[in-house]
Amino acid sequence: MSSALSLAVQTKREDDLLESQYLKGVQHLCDSGITRVPSKYVLPVSERPVTKGGEKNAVDLNLKLPVIDFSQLQGPNRSQVLKSLSKACEEYGFFQLTNHGISSDVIHRMIDVGKRFFELPYEERAKYMSGDMSSPVRYGTSFNQNKDGVFCWRDFLKLMCHPLEDVIPHWPSSPVDLRQDAVTYSKQTKFLFLMVMEAILESLELVQTTENDTEDDILKEFEDGSQLMVVNCYPSCPEPDLTLGMPPHSDYGLLTLLLQDEVKGLQIQHKGKWVTVEPLPNSFVVNVGDHLEIFSNGRYKSVLHRVLVNSSKTRISVASLHSLPFHRTVEPSPKLINEANPRRYKDTDFASFLEYISSCEPKKKNFLESRKLT
Repeated sequence: MSSALSLAVQTKREDDLLESQYLKGVQHLCDSGITRVPSKYVLPVSERPVTKGGEKNAVDLNLKLPVIDFSQLQGPNRSQVLKSLSKACEEYGFFQLTNHGISSDVIHRMIDVGKRFFELPYEERAKYMSGDMSSPVRYGTSFNQNKDGVFCWRDFLKLMCHPLEDVIPHWPSSPVDLRQDAVTYSKQTKFLFLMVMEAILESLELVQTTENDTEDDILKEFEDGSQLMVVNCYPSCPEPDLTLGMPPHSDYGLLTLLLQDEVKGLQIQHKGKWVTVEPLPNSFVVNVGDHLEIFSNGRYKSVLHRVLVNSSKTRISVASLHSLPFHRTVEPSPKLINEANPRRYKDTDFASFLEYISSCEPKKKNFLESRKLT
């Protein structure tokens, strides 16, 4: 038997042995001592993070995301910061948020407890595996493990955060400090979301701010909104050029507040090129979701982003996704529709989103595309 054929036979045997392990997650595979990426995770050449001469995977090394200083929104420079915020949402769909008021201790504790959850024995993590997308807690792998043709190099812990008093008893009890740290973090990110959303509404000229409060009660719609916290683990990968931690996608909600550790990995697509988001200590990466693109009638854009993995370090991130209550309809604001800017999107709701991603392999911005009016 030739050496090439022998290697192929050996690889096939290894893949057969690993097939039953895929749904247990990437961390489980890594703990078993794999030295290569199993075929289930190998992307077609055109979709890999690095391709020779592949224009759609070209990387822009020089572009930096806009940085919004949250503290400046509270002072005399508010109008100028609102202009910068509007430009960031229109041109990039992303910005970095600094000086936001959430302490470095709260941030570090959330990253640390998330990391320790994924270091638990598999049997402990497996208690929270569920195929029910409405479950208050879900541990799983890939992007949509029920539909993905090729798996991505990611494990996740998803925690529903509203209403907190109902869901907390279902959250993991190990590590012992996870519930307490996650509650603190979820409350503070929810408050920050509301403050940022107020600024976004003002930048869209949908509310006016006075010294006392907003003149419009539109913000109240968001106060009882949904919040989903996703702790992502991207283990170090023996062949990072063959796979992705997350495929190109947009987020479904209004805004996502993403906390990164110091390991680079997040990229956004800007003018056809991929831009790496440099982690800023104690900052959040904030991005426009599909619901905000619909609500703004297309003025603010949800943007494709993906996650790279690397060969030496595990990366942890925490995404806090915010939107309206699950039962509420999302529609373009009537105040943003006129003859010059006609209605561009159908109404939608969370049930429509769940039905869509349950019925097909989610790719890029396909759900949002399905909401557009021709």
